[in-house]
Amino acid sequence: MTRRNWKRVSPCSLRQAMELCLEFAREKNNHSVDRIADLMGLANKWVLYKWLESGRMPAILIRPFEAACGIDLVTRYIGHSANKMLIEIPTGKRVTASDLNELQASFAGAVSLLVEFYERQKGSDEALAVLTGLLEDVAWHRLNVEKHRQPGLELEMTS
Repeated sequence: MTRRNWKRVSPCSLRQAMELCLEFAREKNNHSVDRIADLMGLANKWVLYKWLESGRMPAILIRPFEAACGIDLVTRYIGHSANKMLIEIPTGKRVTASDLNELQASFAGAVSLLVEFYERQKGSDEALAVLTGLLEDVAWHRLNVEKHRQPGLELEMTS
């Protein structure tokens, strides 16, 4: 069984986003639904199961849910469903050759899926997920270069 690349996961519904968050929490952090409900401050796990079943969760609890799970798939789904792109704020860090090779591999994979989609008219969900991830990666690199051009203000701590 191959390991899932969680950076490339793109849910197709709010319910799927919630399920994938729970799966990530179980796989990466060994958190049960009970533990996640506890971390969120819920009285019991059944409330969380109810939200998972209906695909509805109070907006005020989305961030605590994602923090307990360790991944922000619900936020990403909400952004993508509104035709918005989400990228993590770049820190202006140096990029290694392996980072650029990974970006190049993402381009190649995206083009391969596009060719397959246009030839067979199948796999649109997978193609959309890969293209969205690629666009976010390129936008991150763009902002990283911009941040490098305009470094942040260095503050000194004096005692």
